[in-house]
Amino acid sequence: MLRISKLTDYGTVVLAHLASKSDAVVSAADVATATGIALPTVSKLLKSLARAKLVVSTRGASGGYRLSRAPSTISAADVIDALEGPVSITECSGEHSNCDYETVCSVGSSWRRINNAIRHALDDVSLLDLLRANRPLPRFEFAGLPISVEGKS
Repeated sequence: MLRISKLTDYGTVVLAHLASKSDAVVSAADVATATGIALPTVSKLLKSLARAKLVVSTRGASGGYRLSRAPSTISAADVIDALEGPVSITECSGEHSNCDYETVCSVGSSWRRINNAIRHALDDVSLLDLLRANRPLPRFEFAGLPISVEGKS
């Protein structure tokens, strides 16, 4: 099963909250209160997001955090990269492969194609897209064929 971690999910919530505050500087405590996420978790996430240059921190009495750039320019892939590392669904599909069977494997290139398709899909969804409620889901293609990202009714 492909699933992002709970921390990455929370990180998206934190970023969404900062995005809703435009260019305002927001304290970690304010983010924790507004999102319902525990302050130690929010602090940990904000530090990781700052290291990845997705947020900027300001020190001092009126210090806090704000997005480093517009929400439309922060992709879901950026968030995952910041909190989990680059998307890699198999050992051989990542940038720095370390698979003992890579030289004799007949399916590795297919996994890399799938990994690239997932990466492109994540690159195409911005934080702004994630904030928009009831927005139609984007249309994705894999190997030239449209794929549905909606669940069955």
